[in-house]
Amino acid sequence: MVLREIPQRPRPQRKFFFIALLFAILIGSRSIASYTIEYEWWKELDQVGTWTSMLLYGIGPLVASSILVFAVLWIGHARGMKFAGVRLGDFPLYAKLSAVALLILSIFIALGSIDSWTVVRYVGGRTVAANATSWRDPVFGQPLPFYLFDLPFYNDLLGLVVGITFFALLVYWLTARGWQLRHVFPQVKEEGLTFDLRDLRLHGAMESFFLRGAATLLLLAMAGRFYLSRYSMLMNDHRFMVGIDYVNQNIDLPLRWASVAACAAAIVFVWIGHLRFAAALVIVPVLQFIVPGIVSAVYVRPNEISMERPYIARHIEATRSAFGIEGKVIEKQYPAKLESRIDVTKHKQALDNVRLWDWRAFHDTVTQIQALRQYYTFKSTDVDRYQIDGQLRQVMLAARELDVEQLADARANWINPHFIYTHGYGLVMAEANRITPSGQPQLIVQDAPPKVNTASLKLTRPELYYGEQTHEPVFVRTSQPEFNYPAGADNVHSQYEGKGGIPIASFPMRLAAALEYGDWKILLTSYFTNESRMLIRRDVRQRLETMANFIEWDADPYIVLTAEGRMVWMVDGYTTSNNHPYSRMVQMGDVGSVNYIRNSVKATVDAYDGHVSLYVFDTADPIIQAWQAIFPKLFKPSSAMPADLRQHVRYPELLFRAQAEIYRTYHMQNPDSFYNKEDLWDIAKNASGQGKQTDTVQPTYVIATVPGETQSEFLLLQSFTPRSKDNLIGLMMARCDGEHLGEIVVLLLSKQNLMYGPLQIEAKIDSDQNISKDLTLWNQQGSSVLRGQMLVLPIEDTFLYVEPIYIQSSQARMPQLKKVVIAMGNTIIYRDTYEQALADLAGGTLPPPETTQISTSKVTAAVEAKPTGDPRLDAVRNHLRRFRELNAQGKWAEAGKELEALEAAAGR
Repeated sequence: MVLREIPQRPRPQRKFFFIALLFAILIGSRSIASYTIEYEWWKELDQVGTWTSMLLYGIGPLVASSILVFAVLWIGHARGMKFAGVRLGDFPLYAKLSAVALLILSIFIALGSIDSWTVVRYVGGRTVAANATSWRDPVFGQPLPFYLFDLPFYNDLLGLVVGITFFALLVYWLTARGWQLRHVFPQVKEEGLTFDLRDLRLHGAMESFFLRGAATLLLLAMAGRFYLSRYSMLMNDHRFMVGIDYVNQNIDLPLRWASVAACAAAIVFVWIGHLRFAAALVIVPVLQFIVPGIVSAVYVRPNEISMERPYIARHIEATRSAFGIEGKVIEKQYPAKLESRIDVTKHKQALDNVRLWDWRAFHDTVTQIQALRQYYTFKSTDVDRYQIDGQLRQVMLAARELDVEQLADARANWINPHFIYTHGYGLVMAEANRITPSGQPQLIVQDAPPKVNTASLKLTRPELYYGEQTHEPVFVRTSQPEFNYPAGADNVHSQYEGKGGIPIASFPMRLAAALEYGDWKILLTSYFTNESRMLIRRDVRQRLETMANFIEWDADPYIVLTAEGRMVWMVDGYTTSNNHPYSRMVQMGDVGSVNYIRNSVKATVDAYDGHVSLYVFDTADPIIQAWQAIFPKLFKPSSAMPADLRQHVRYPELLFRAQAEIYRTYHMQNPDSFYNKEDLWDIAKNASGQGKQTDTVQPTYVIATVPGETQSEFLLLQSFTPRSKDNLIGLMMARCDGEHLGEIVVLLLSKQNLMYGPLQIEAKIDSDQNISKDLTLWNQQGSSVLRGQMLVLPIEDTFLYVEPIYIQSSQARMPQLKKVVIAMGNTIIYRDTYEQALADLAGGTLPPPETTQISTSKVTAAVEAKPTGDPRLDAVRNHLRRFRELNAQGKWAEAGKELEALEAAAGR
């Protein structure tokens, strides 16, 4: 008899294990791939330590909270079973299942109660709070970091305590009663007994030490809530102010202390068994809800201004401090005259930099003349300043980026967007007040390959791999050459030589990328080499938001051309809060509603390598101090910024808008004037692009001279008018250069002397017969008139108003500068060129036309002197064309030189 071993059947447990493992791998593979890509991306930026810290900070407080909640709920569950007369250990399967259920419940309670970053900010703000020397609230004497870091943490902590105690009581009660019913109902059914509610021993519930302890903890948490609510009153929004007012100070505060005392008394009654007395104490919060409103209506409202005066003063001071106005705004009385004589020579640098190109008109024009191909786009236009030929010049510039969606076969051909069309190319730059005779920008940097028309600038690395218009992922250093720029009927190709991107050559990385982006072609393509890299997060803002999402990043990055010829994006970063006591809330677009803001960080992103640097520019800001303590490797001091980049740092428009919005009301520091809104301002208005409607004047970057100073500088301007009026009342100027960066100067105009506002000058322009006739005519000939934003510039003891007027064809959006209007007081000058208008305004400061302007009869004679077919005729015509251009611009000296060359070419 032969014995054979009978093969064992696989155990069901093993099958289940392998199935579960396979399922976990399938579910978790995407997460594993994502973390792999994340690790490589942070490694590219040399910030792996920052990333791991973010992960730990993000889950650490939640894990700790979940464990604490689970421990309390498990104890409550066990004590509830014991109260019912059973032991948890007698039911092992039930014990495991209930533990899993309690763990899941604990996680949800922790998620609903604790914000991890509130805990992290609290920890990071410890050193800030200890060294706080900034604003303190006038009621409790707490420093600002207490409200930014401590109070939110304490509120979260109390929320967690309330959640723990409530659910612990619920779990205890349900467990105890559930297990009691399990024993009582079968007995009733089997023995035919009558069910009596007293059999559940409800009368003994509060004899449980656990229940009394939980009730005590809940009452302590409520007492803590009442205590902390005193600080929350500093954020109360009243009809005319924010913060604690008379009723809050004298009625609400004592009642909140009474509520704290009531909670303490209720704890005593719980332990001595007098629950009815404990419940009766709820009358205190009821009084707190009713009494203040009665006192306010009967006693305060009839004498509101006299009783609220000190509280309004606190509100004004706190709001100005929260928005960086208090102590930072220099107010100057500016006795401007309606009309005055301008010394053109003295103010030559400022006048030579008057911006004739509105950014919208510039954007539309360069899109038409410099896009080169349909897939190139200029997403935004920036205003900056550069030293050109030894002079500070204001320029307009725009990066030429690649929009892959404009490629006809971009979606059909997978290779195109991922391997070939990987980057934009170059930028366009023009001086803000230089115009060609045809009314177009006079470009300093143009074309592809880049043509730089000045020795002061260079562009050595024109490729834009990181910008505002991007797609991803793209793969570089592959066997497929990349499209670089078009050259006639052909294309020029290149290979990426930078340090950006993450390695993609290995099979595991390709697999991770394929899983992350759901694209299996990444795994199957044969274009990769050992040096291949994958570029992701190429959008500048997305890159910064991933790296530091606790900073609010400006929606408008601007491009900078460095001294080495590289292109670098600069982005302003803001620290914000809505927890500043006594401060008014302001809506700030994508940032949301805030009552505290600082421009604490300025970031740079290399357009070729994607390298990111974050520089701290406001070291006094407690929020950025906390983040520096949490992520010490992430930030650099402002002194570490390279000098060629430092020259292009500017005051951010978003912050300036918020400050202007606050200042138009909070320049009134007298509580009585503030309460009665005696001197409320509005943002000035001007005509819209078509001149048919009005818009508020947008903050404008200019090169001008601050009154009292001698040197022109880069400024950001905003003009104000009195409420419901159009005359000018004030001009806010934010300084951008050197040691003056961050300073704000406000020119205060006399309320007795009228100074025209932009809209009043617009009305004068519209009422001028010559101007209105031209505007009407141009709007009826297949074209439309666009009016640039009017510039309001302080010059000596008056204001100069400049408005460019463009004509745009109805078939193509390519505005051309047609006329320039310069105004001062009642004087309106309307000329073909800015130079002509300025010369007229200066009263003949420039040489008079009769001594320098050339007669066209001499030109005609010079041309007609040679017979048709002469080989020099083309040269003659070129000199003639150039002569006419210069003559039209009022540059008569240069026109005379062209005439001499013309006569020489004509053989005269």
